[in-house]
Amino acid sequence: MASASYHISSLLEKMTSTDKDFRFMATNDLMMELQKDSIKLDEDSEKKVVKMLLKLLEDKNGEVQNLAVKCLGPLVGKVKEYQVETIVDTLCSNMLSDKEQLRDISSIGLKTVISELPPTSTGSTMTANVCKKITAQLTGAIGKQEDVSVQLEALDILSDMLSRLGGTLYSFHSSILNCLLPQLTSPRLAVRKRAIIALGHLVLTCSGNIFSELTEHLLAELKRNESTSTTRTYIQCVAGISRQAGHRIGEHLEKIIPLIVQYCNVEDDELREYCFQAFESFVRRCPKEMDPQIPNVMGLCLKYITFDPNYNYDNEEEEEMMETENGEDEEQESDDEYSDDDDISWKVRRSAAKCLEAIVSSRHDLLQDFYKTLSPVLISRFKEREENVKADIFSAYISLLRQTLPIQSWLHVADASGKDDVPLRMLQNQVPSIVKALHKQLKEKSVKSRQGCFSLLTELANVLPGCLADHVPALIPGIVFSLADKSSSSNMRIDTLSFLHVLLCTHQPEVFHRHIKSLLPPVVTCIGDPFYKITSEALLVTQQLVKVIRPLDKSCTFDAKPYVKDLFLGTLKRLKAADIDQEVKERAISCMGQIIYNLGDHLSTDLQPTLKVFLERLKNEITRLTTVKALTLIATSPLKIDLRPILGEGFPILASFLRKNQRALKLSTLTALDILVKNYSDSLKPPMIESVLTELPALITENDMHVSQVAVVFLTTLARVYPSCISKISSSVLAEILQLIHSPLLQGGALNAIIDFFHALVLTKAAPVGYAGLLKQLTAPIYCSGAAAAPTLHKQAYYSVARCVAALSSACPKEAPATVNQFIQDVKTPKSSSAVKVLAFLSLAEMGRTTNLSAQRELKTVILEAFTSSSEEVKSAASYALGNVSVGNLKEYLPFMLKEIGSQPKRQYLLLHSLKEVISASPADSLKPYVEDIWALLFKHCECTEEGTRNVVAECLGKLTLVNPSELLPRLKNQLPSGSPHARSTVVTAVKFTIADQPQPIDALLKGCIGDFLKTLQDPDLNVRRVALALFNSAAHNKPSLIRDLLPAVLPSLYNETKVRRELIREVEMGPFKHTVDDGLDVRKAAFECMYTLLESCLDRLDIYEYLNHVEDGLKDHYDIRMLTFIMLARLSTLCPSAVLQRLERLVEPLRATCSTKVKAGSVKQEFEKQDELKRSAMRAVAALLTIPEVEKSPVMAEFSSQIRSSPEMASLFESIQKDSASLPTSESMDMS
Repeated sequence: MASASYHISSLLEKMTSTDKDFRFMATNDLMMELQKDSIKLDEDSEKKVVKMLLKLLEDKNGEVQNLAVKCLGPLVGKVKEYQVETIVDTLCSNMLSDKEQLRDISSIGLKTVISELPPTSTGSTMTANVCKKITAQLTGAIGKQEDVSVQLEALDILSDMLSRLGGTLYSFHSSILNCLLPQLTSPRLAVRKRAIIALGHLVLTCSGNIFSELTEHLLAELKRNESTSTTRTYIQCVAGISRQAGHRIGEHLEKIIPLIVQYCNVEDDELREYCFQAFESFVRRCPKEMDPQIPNVMGLCLKYITFDPNYNYDNEEEEEMMETENGEDEEQESDDEYSDDDDISWKVRRSAAKCLEAIVSSRHDLLQDFYKTLSPVLISRFKEREENVKADIFSAYISLLRQTLPIQSWLHVADASGKDDVPLRMLQNQVPSIVKALHKQLKEKSVKSRQGCFSLLTELANVLPGCLADHVPALIPGIVFSLADKSSSSNMRIDTLSFLHVLLCTHQPEVFHRHIKSLLPPVVTCIGDPFYKITSEALLVTQQLVKVIRPLDKSCTFDAKPYVKDLFLGTLKRLKAADIDQEVKERAISCMGQIIYNLGDHLSTDLQPTLKVFLERLKNEITRLTTVKALTLIATSPLKIDLRPILGEGFPILASFLRKNQRALKLSTLTALDILVKNYSDSLKPPMIESVLTELPALITENDMHVSQVAVVFLTTLARVYPSCISKISSSVLAEILQLIHSPLLQGGALNAIIDFFHALVLTKAAPVGYAGLLKQLTAPIYCSGAAAAPTLHKQAYYSVARCVAALSSACPKEAPATVNQFIQDVKTPKSSSAVKVLAFLSLAEMGRTTNLSAQRELKTVILEAFTSSSEEVKSAASYALGNVSVGNLKEYLPFMLKEIGSQPKRQYLLLHSLKEVISASPADSLKPYVEDIWALLFKHCECTEEGTRNVVAECLGKLTLVNPSELLPRLKNQLPSGSPHARSTVVTAVKFTIADQPQPIDALLKGCIGDFLKTLQDPDLNVRRVALALFNSAAHNKPSLIRDLLPAVLPSLYNETKVRRELIREVEMGPFKHTVDDGLDVRKAAFECMYTLLESCLDRLDIYEYLNHVEDGLKDHYDIRMLTFIMLARLSTLCPSAVLQRLERLVEPLRATCSTKVKAGSVKQEFEKQDELKRSAMRAVAALLTIPEVEKSPVMAEFSSQIRSSPEMASLFESIQKDSASLPTSESMDMS
C-alpha cells in the first residue's frame, strides 16, 4: 500500500515537469496504475491525484489533455464521493469558460465520468448525488447560454445522462423539462434537434404527470402554429417521443393525429415529410391506438406518394423517342435552365412510402384492402424518377408480398391452404401490370433500381410460384443484359443470378425452352468469373438449368444436345480447379453430378475422366460429403450411368467413411451404398461388400436411432440382393440389432426397419439363423428374466419384440400355428412369470391383427381368465390382445366382446380398452354393420362416475364417429343438451378424438358444428369446461382452420377461464395443518395451454394487447401457471416484440419478484426444487426479452438487468441459461397436443 502511494506521488511530481514528454509518460503510467483493481488510495493521495488531473486538463499539450481525460474514468471508481463531486464541479464550471479547447475537453470529461458511474441498483448514493450536481449546472447552462456550442455540448451530456441514469434524476425531471421546452424554439436548428433527442430520453423514465405536461405543451404549440419552422420542430418532437416511448403516447393520439393530418395539407414539403415520419412511428409503436386512424393515414400516404409537382410523367413515351436521337447533349443544355436541387418533393414521397411499409408490415388483417387500393398505386409508382424513393417503394411492395406469403409453420399443408387464397388471387391479377412496370427498368443504367426490380421479382416468384410463366419473354432480355453488362457491379450480377435461380425453380421447364439459347452463354460466362461469389451463384443456376433442359420425369421434345458441351466444359473447369473457394468446389461437384444425372448419355468419352475427378474429390476431407451426395444422385439416374470404373476403388473409400465421426457423412454414405447395391449389384464383387459389412455392427446402437435405422435399411437391401454375404457377418450384426430391440428407445421408423430386415432375413435361404433360432434369440431375455442376473426390460421392449415375432410369423406362415400354441401354453402355465405372459399376449395381439386365429378355441377363455390376474401389466396386455385378435376376426369376436361389456361390470374398463383397439385398428367398412350396437352400448356407459372409464368411452365414441361421420356427428351434437354433466363431458371429449392433424373426410362437417361443442366453454359444470378447453386446444393445435373463424366468439369465454375464482379455493385440514386446495387450477391451466397453442397457429387473429392482459395475470398466479406464462412470454418476445415492449413495465415486475424470492429455511427439498425450476423458467423469459431490439431503452429492463449482474446468484443462473440457449436449436417451442 505504502509503495503504491509513494509510486503515485513520484508520478505526480513528474506531472509538474516543464517537459511535455515527462508529463505525457507520467499521466500514462498513472492511468495504468488506476486500471489495476488492487490499487487503494489514501485520502491525501486522492486529493492530489484529482487536483493534478484537473490541472492537466488545462495543459498546453493536447495529447496530455487527452490522457488526463481518459484517467478520469477509472478514477471515479477509486475515490470517495466528495472527490467525484469536486471533479464534476470543476468540469461543469470549465464548460462555461471562454476557451473553446477547455470547454471541449471538459465536456468529454463529463461524458467519461457519467459512463463510469456505478448503476443505482448497486445501492451507492454517489451516482444520484453526482448526477444531481451535474444536472443543476447543465440546465442552467442550457437555459442562459448565449454561446450555441456550449448549449449543444450541455444538451449532449444531458441526453447521455438521461439515457443511462434517467431514473436517478427523478426529482429534476420537471426542471429538465422546463429547461428543454424553450430550446425547441431556438433560432439554431442544431439546438432544437439535440433538445428533441434529450426529450426522447426523458420520456422513457419520467412520471405520468410530466409526460402529460409535455404532450399538453406540444399540443398547444401545434394548435397555435406560430411559424412553419417551429411547427416542423414540434412534429419532429412528437415523432421522436413516439419512437422512444411509443407505448406512452398512445392515449394522446386521438388529439395529436387530427392536427398532424391538418398539417399534411399545408404547402410545405419538409413539414409534410415530418408528418409522415410521425405517422410511421405511430403505426409501428402504437398499433392498437392507431387502428381507427389507419384508413385516414393510408389515404394521405397514397395521395402524397404520387406527389411530384415539378415533373410530368405523361410524356415519357415521347421522351424515350427523343433520348435515342440526342441523349447526351440534351442533358447539358437543361442544366442551366432549371435545377433539381430546389425540388424536395421527393422527401415527401419517400416518407409516404416508408409510412405505407410500416402499415403493411403491421396489419396483416387488411391484406385484401391493401391489394384493392394500395397495390395498384404502388405499381403505378414503380416509374418513380428519384432512386432513393424508388428503393422505398420497392421495399414497401416487397413487404406487401411477404405479408401475403402463406405462413410456413408446422401446420400441415392441407390445413394451411384456403386461408389466404383471396389476396393471392388478387395478386395474380396484378402480375401483368407489375411486369409491365418493371421489365423496361431491367435495362436501365442505374444499378440500384435494377437490383430493386430483381429483389421484388424474386419475392413475387416465391410468393406465387409459376405466376411469371407468361411473362418470361419480357424478363429474359433484362436478365441477359444484367449478366452480360461489364460495367455493372458484382452484386448486380449475383442478384440477377439468384433471381434467375428462383425463377427456374418455381416455373415449369417448358416455359424456358425457347430462351435457353440466349440464357445459357451469359450464365456459362459467369461460371468462369474470377469473383468466387458470382461463380458459386452461377453454378447453382446451371444445376437448375440442366434440369430444365432435359427434365427426366416427363417426356420432352426439346433437344439438349447443342448445349451440353458448353455446360459441361464450364463446370468441368471449376470442378478440376483445386485452388478455389470451398463453396465453389462444393457447388461445382453438385452441378457436375446433376449434369451426369440428366445428360450423362451425351457425354460419351468425357464421362470416365470426370468420374475419376469425383474419385479424387472423394478422397479429400473437405469435399467428400458433397461428392457422396453427388454420387448418390448419379447412381439413381434413369440413364443407367456406367460407374464400374470407379466402384472398385470407390467402395472401400465409402466403407471407410462409416468409421468417421461426422454424422452427416455416415448417413449420406449409407444412402449412397444402399442405392449402389440396388442399381449396380452385378458390378460389385463380394470382397467390396465385405469391406462395408465389417463397418456396420458399430453403427447399430441406441445412441443414434436415425443412423441405426438407415444402417438396418441398408442391411435389408443387402439381404435381398446379396443373400450370401449376410451369412458371413450375421452373428455380430444380429447381436447389435437384438440389443436395439430390447432398448426402451426403439420405436417408429427404426422399429419398422428392423421388422423389414427380419422379414428379408428369414426369406434368404443362405441365412445361418432360421425362424426358430431368431425367435429364440428375440424372446430369450424375457424367458430368462426370472433368473436373478437377467436385466429387466422396459415396457416398450415387449411391444418391439412382439412386433418382430409377428413379422417372423407372417414371413413363415407354416411355422406360425406352433408359435401361437406355444404362447397360449405360456399363458396357461401358472408357473410363467408375468413378463412371459405379457409378451405372449402382446405377440398374440400383433399376430392376431393380421391373421385369423379362430382355429385356437381356447384363446377367448385364456384372455378372459387373464383379466382377473393380480398383475396390472398382464391385464392390460390381455385387453390389448383381445382387441387386436378381434380385428383379425370381427364376426366371431366383436359380438362376444359387446355381450361381455354388457354383462361384466367388473371387467368393463379392460373390455372397453379392447373395444377401443378394435375401433382404432379396423377398416371402416368392416365395422359398419356393428356401429349401431356399439353406439348404443357406449351411451349406456357415458355417465359412469369413473373418469378413466368415461375417457375410454369418449375415445371409442370419437373414433367410431369417424366410421360414418355424416350420420354420427349430428347424433353426438344432439346428445349435448340432454344428460348429466358427466355425459356432456364424455361427448365433448369424444369430439376431441375426431380431430387429427391429417386431412380427413369429417373435417368439413366438423367445421360446421364445432362451434356448438365449444359453447360448453360456458357450461356451469367445471369439469365440462375443462374438457371443452382440451377440445379447443386440440383443434387449435392439429387443425387451426376449424376454429380460426370462431375466435371472436370463443376468446371471451377462454379468457374468462384464466381468472382465479375465489369461490373454488377451499381449506382442508390435515391434522394440525391447514392446506388450501384450488379446484379451479386445472381449468385455468387448460385455458393458458390453449392460449399458448393459439400463439403458434392463429396469431394473426388475436388482439395481442388483450391477450397480454391475461398473460400478465398468469405471471402472478399459481406455480404451474407461472411456468406456462413464462414460456408464453419468451415466445411472445420473438413473435410480436413491439407489443411486448409496450407492456414491459408491467411484465418485468412479476419476473423480478420470481427471480429474487428466497425459499424459507427449513422447507422441504421439493419446495427448493420447485422454486429453482421457476426461477430458471423466469430467467429464460428474461433472456428472451433481452433479445428484443430496442429493449435496452427501457429503464425498467435496464435496471433489472443490472440487478441480475450485481447479484451473484442471479448472474450465474442467467449465464447458464445463455449457455443452454446457445446449444439449443433456435426456436424454443413447447408441444401441448
